[in-house]
Amino acid sequence: MTLQVAITARSGTARAGAVTTARGGYRIPAFMPVGTRGAVKALDAADLDTLGPELVLANTYHLMARPGAEVVAALGGIHRFTGWHGHTLTDSGGYQVHSLRPSVDDDGVTFVSVYDGQPERLTPERAVEVQGLLGADIQMVLDVCTTLPASHDALRLAVDRTASWAQRAATRHAAMESRPEGQALFGIVQGGTDPLLREESAERTVAIGFDGYAIGGLSVGEPRDVMLETVAATVPFLPEDRPRYLMGVGDPVGLVEAIGLGVDQFDCVGPTRMARHGSVLTAQGRLVVRNAVYRTDDRPLDAACPCATCARYSRGYLRHLLAVHEPTAWRLLSIHNLTYILDLVREAGRAITEGRFDSYRRGVRSVWGD
Repeated sequence: MTLQVAITARSGTARAGAVTTARGGYRIPAFMPVGTRGAVKALDAADLDTLGPELVLANTYHLMARPGAEVVAALGGIHRFTGWHGHTLTDSGGYQVHSLRPSVDDDGVTFVSVYDGQPERLTPERAVEVQGLLGADIQMVLDVCTTLPASHDALRLAVDRTASWAQRAATRHAAMESRPEGQALFGIVQGGTDPLLREESAERTVAIGFDGYAIGGLSVGEPRDVMLETVAATVPFLPEDRPRYLMGVGDPVGLVEAIGLGVDQFDCVGPTRMARHGSVLTAQGRLVVRNAVYRTDDRPLDAACPCATCARYSRGYLRHLLAVHEPTAWRLLSIHNLTYILDLVREAGRAITEGRFDSYRRGVRSVWGD
């Protein structure tokens, strides 16, 4: 195994600590901003340096299409290519392929490119090879993600194919020479909201042996309480000494509740997507700054926020930028929203360490509701 996990504090099933990697390490719990095409939208690597995430996610499907994995490799790999020298995790492309309504068979998936309309083929081996060329610190296996609700037969097939593909990915990854030394590979657990299928998928995935384990196929149409019940039913079957990653969750309540269930890391486009639509996260809850009521509001977005946006700009100015479609607004609001989410997750870790996680979780729920 290329990763080592050191748990330094617990609060019930919640845990805090650090993951040691070939690049150095990162603290858990951790939130990963999403840099779909090699950049977190509207931000650059210097912004990320200031924000301080220890991991960023990049999207395999989009990078293999434009500019192409071989181009990224020729330009020094994902870190040199993007100018971001912290940890990078690449997803397998499975979720994006799922959203394109592909033709799925036992060998892989065929889909139509969103860029040029041409048919493309992705197999577990190809996904590993592409991510090897991209050169991230952590890559993900190709899995089958099913939109919920789904029939038992559809979930059964997704679990079987995900397990088969995971074994093929692990075999190819182990044999590859064209990947960074120490690159980690994470397996993915599927099964919809069926606890027995989740248990089976976890056991089959763990039996293969991966550096970390993701809980996939959630936040795809099910209510939050059902999502959390599924996470609670899955985590006990994941190893204590491996990172646990809940894919695609980034709302405040979802984050703190999943941390409470023993999840270590997360990703979500939500904070930056909300920012581009003028919706911001604050200590008092959600604020839609594009609303006319803020036209002459001289206050910062959140007086308690330490970000550069809140230190310098008023709600009225930020509303003006949104109203005239000035892209600067996307950057300034994204900086704020990511500061909020990153600080929320870091504070969850501190609360675990200091023995006050339950009260912290209740405080987050009091702001954001159920």
